[in-house]
Amino acid sequence: MSDQQGSPDPFLDDGAEKQRTPLGRRMIGGVQNLFRMRLDKSGHRVFLVAAGFTIIYAVIAGRLVQLGLRPDPPTTYKRAQQETAGVRPDIIDRNGEILATDVKTVSVFAEPKRIIDKDEAVELLTAVLPDVDARDLREKLGSKKGFVWVKREITPKQQQEVYRLGLPGVGFMPEHKRVYPNGVALSHVLGFTNLDNQGIAGIEKWIDGQGMADLGLAGFARQSTDLKPVQLSIDLRAQHALRDEVAKGLEKYKAKAGAGMILDVTTGEVVALASLPDYDPNNPVDALDPNRINRMTVGVYEMGSTFKALTTAMALDSGKVSINSTFDARGALAYGRFRIHDYHGTNRILTVPEVFIHSSNIGTARMAMVIGVQGHKEFLKKMGQLDRMRTEMPESAEPIVPARWGELNTMTIAFGHGLAVAPMQAVAAVGALVNGGVMFTPTFLKRSAEEAAKVGQRVIKPETSEALRFVMRLNAEKGSATKAAIPGYFVGGKTGTAEKVIGGRYSKNRLFTTFMAIAPADKPKYLFLVIYDEPQGLPETYGYATAAWNAGAVTGKVIERVAPMLGLPPRFDPPVAPFPLMARLGAWGAR
Repeated sequence: MSDQQGSPDPFLDDGAEKQRTPLGRRMIGGVQNLFRMRLDKSGHRVFLVAAGFTIIYAVIAGRLVQLGLRPDPPTTYKRAQQETAGVRPDIIDRNGEILATDVKTVSVFAEPKRIIDKDEAVELLTAVLPDVDARDLREKLGSKKGFVWVKREITPKQQQEVYRLGLPGVGFMPEHKRVYPNGVALSHVLGFTNLDNQGIAGIEKWIDGQGMADLGLAGFARQSTDLKPVQLSIDLRAQHALRDEVAKGLEKYKAKAGAGMILDVTTGEVVALASLPDYDPNNPVDALDPNRINRMTVGVYEMGSTFKALTTAMALDSGKVSINSTFDARGALAYGRFRIHDYHGTNRILTVPEVFIHSSNIGTARMAMVIGVQGHKEFLKKMGQLDRMRTEMPESAEPIVPARWGELNTMTIAFGHGLAVAPMQAVAAVGALVNGGVMFTPTFLKRSAEEAAKVGQRVIKPETSEALRFVMRLNAEKGSATKAAIPGYFVGGKTGTAEKVIGGRYSKNRLFTTFMAIAPADKPKYLFLVIYDEPQGLPETYGYATAAWNAGAVTGKVIERVAPMLGLPPRFDPPVAPFPLMARLGAWGAR
């Protein structure tokens, strides 16, 4: 083989070299090149391979991160947890007594996709749980949902019976159920919750507004003991006594409805509140009945002569009227074609205390006109009577204020007709009139005297407050409040009887009666209120259905039962110089 034919291939013997064709030699050469290392190109190849693997691993890592950040598809158990009732804090009274708490219960759920024979499942489950609607359950199990409730809050016995059925796709989920150990006693204050343990009314709804229930849903609280209890200003002992006396009066006087309230006038705390008819928050089927509203906060009424306390305070605080000022109550007070009369007219000139204890509409109207329309409106605005009252109670009503307020409106509103407010608003105002002149928005939460001092606002002078206490005590001694003047408690009070508006006209035989009392009158601690809607006259009341005979009598019984519980021991010796300023001024009736 000559040199021009190339050098011999080391991989072939001489015979093979001789038989090789030009095409064969090229193919063999290509194969050889695949296995021949070229040092000048090996670095580039390694770089390309490394880059390829880097890209592949980056894609895989990115996908893993994406999958890790994506929320897990809800399993049936997680879905059930999301549907279960959240935990709520306990509610306790001012002395630590439980008013509302959570108990553990169990609910039954189903996974429709896992149930093989749906008809059989419906038949078996409704046999064990007879109050479950078979048609509704069949529709649930026939749906394409991954999770449905069969029945919430079952008993341990029912749980055992469902378990023995051995149905695939049917399971149990622990839940929290709200219970109210005192039943109807505090229904309008506490409100109630739904099946998901969400507050629907009252303090329960207020709690949700504070975000407390959300802590449980977020996983920060697994049971009620993980949350700080909500302590109310309510005294459970006083609450039971108040409700009991109001209920007895409701039955005795055959009234349409009744309500009562006790307010600590030194702090603004609501110590007790009852409104009848009420409902059981453990089974609130009657809660939406319009006749079962909270009449203290949702109902608005013309408060009758109890409003004369505000008119008297307004006149005295203005400086235009003194305790010894007099007003002509002889004959009717004419205004255009309207005539204002007194219920029990004296037909003589009356001093301010006499106007109060004789409950003279004429004298009170004249007193208001000394101040004038604008001054009257400004005073009532300051006393919180023209705006909706906001407390922890979500349910509250807007006052009914005259659209056009003239002199005649001021005359009638002065003695409690023509302006409708929630009774709690009137209580808050009178509380300020007797506590020294400081206005507190009522609260259902326990509040110390120091905390109250930070939120109170002065609305009248201290001497005006003494004058109001004086005339209220005088009314308990000589006027219409004598039935509430329980010996030993130095009670002061004021009655209020308003004719209800029926068909646009005042009805003389359908009354709304009110009684407010303070104890002790020389230095009040508590204000008591009782109201009745359409009470009836009885033989023992001589046919009268006015406030003194029903609301006044019941208020006296409430004071007699509740005062010792609230730390007001009876004192049978009257206080020395209870109203020193009134004595110095020589006020009529002052000792």
